[in-house]
Amino acid sequence: MKIEAVNGDITGLQVDAIVNAANQALVGGGGVDGAIHRAAGAAELHQACAAIGYCHPGDAVATPGFRLPAKWIMHTVGPVWRGGDHNEAAILESCYRRSIAAAEELQAKSVAFPAISTGVYGYPPDQAARIAVDTLRSIDSSVVERCLLVAFDETTFRIYISLLDLLS
Repeated sequence: MKIEAVNGDITGLQVDAIVNAANQALVGGGGVDGAIHRAAGAAELHQACAAIGYCHPGDAVATPGFRLPAKWIMHTVGPVWRGGDHNEAAILESCYRRSIAAAEELQAKSVAFPAISTGVYGYPPDQAARIAVDTLRSIDSSVVERCLLVAFDETTFRIYISLLDLLS
C-alpha cells in the first residue's frame, strides 16, 4: 500500500473513500467533520448517519459520499487526548485499521485520511502522525492500494513528510 502526504481540503480529493473524524453520535460537528457534512450534502449525510446511529471510539462505519468526489465516507471516532495514559494510542491505531477494513469491504482502492483527533480532541499532532504512518505501514491490504494522509495545515504536512521520508 502506497502512503502519501498531501496538504489541502480532503473534501475535494479524487479518491474512492475519505475518512471522517466523526463524533460518536455521527451528527456532524466542527472541523473536518463539519466540512465533510457540508460538502457531501448535510441533509443526505445526516439521514445516512442517523440510520447507523452510533460509532464507538476506534471503530469505523461507512456511508455513501453523496455529493463528494469520493464514493464513500468512512466515519471513525478518534480518542480525546487525556494525557496519553487512557488507551488513546490504541484507540487511534484502531481508527486507521478499522477504516481500512471498512474500505476493503467496499473494494475502495484509494483512501484519504485527515489528522484524526488532532483538532478539538487535542491529540498532539506529532504523536498522532507517527501512529497514522506506523499503523498504515503495518497493514497488508490486498484491496487498498493508496492512502493519502491529508494535512489541513503546513505543520501537520511537514510532520507527515518527515515521517514518510524517514521510513521510506
